Amino acid sequence: MTDPLPQPLARHPELHGRRVVVTGGASGIGFATAERFVAEGSRVVVLDRDAAGLAALASSLPGLAGAVQADVSDRASVDAAFAEVDRLVGGVDVLVANAGISIRHRFLDITPEDWRKVMSVNLDGVFNCAQEAARRMVAQGGGVVLMTASTNGVVGHPFYADYNASKAGVILLTRSMALELAPVVRVNSVCPGYVMTPMQQAEYTPQQLVETDAKIPVGRHARPDEVASLFAFLASDQAAYLTGLAIPIDGGELAGGLASRDWIRVGPAPAS
Repeated sequence: MTDPLPQPLARHPELHGRRVVVTGGASGIGFATAERFVAEGSRVVVLDRDAAGLAALASSLPGLAGAVQADVSDRASVDAAFAEVDRLVGGVDVLVANAGISIRHRFLDITPEDWRKVMSVNLDGVFNCAQEAARRMVAQGGGVVLMTASTNGVVGHPFYADYNASKAGVILLTRSMALELAPVVRVNSVCPGYVMTPMQQAEYTPQQLVETDAKIPVGRHARPDEVASLFAFLASDQAAYLTGLAIPIDGGELAGGLASRDWIRVGPAPAS
């Protein structure tokens, strides 16, 4: 099925001038999200551990307010990064905690090192950034924390036990934070299904991508900019009554529980 052409963006004028931090913003969903907020006129600072990717942002996103190298799994690195955010834009109104990794492997093959690596980025990293941002938001009297979870955090999914557990943790962190921080700070997470990102293309063979498209009701992977549009809406005043939610954007995948049937016979893609 041919992807539809992107439609004109539905703008959110109130996002103009807002201070937005996007983690994992050098590629994939994070880059698309940073790009969207820049287009909204927000003052966007990207955090990423990829130095080369950050350097490339200067030409690909000339309206960016800053690009800071940081390892979200390391609290000292996160503390230093948010101090730099304070210097660059004077605080944070919106956090999109998006940085994440996955390793496609069987449960019995997961090493303690792999488990810790995935958890440290996907769950510890979200906690580290969310706490730093929320402290600033509470002090200033408002803000929005958004997190990238996954449909994998909602239903069982083979070959990603560590990733699934980390994303389920993000969803419960979202709900707990929303209860504690309301009404000052709104907290929501977005649960993408299959999105055509570099991470997805690295883990799936071309044939697996085709077969995956065939089982999604909409008939294709999401585009990163579609996920970015949801983040922009949730950060806007139009979403002022939404908090504590984990919102799927999955082309109908969860409607039939399709995620849990992925590659049960085929297994992980062969190592390259």
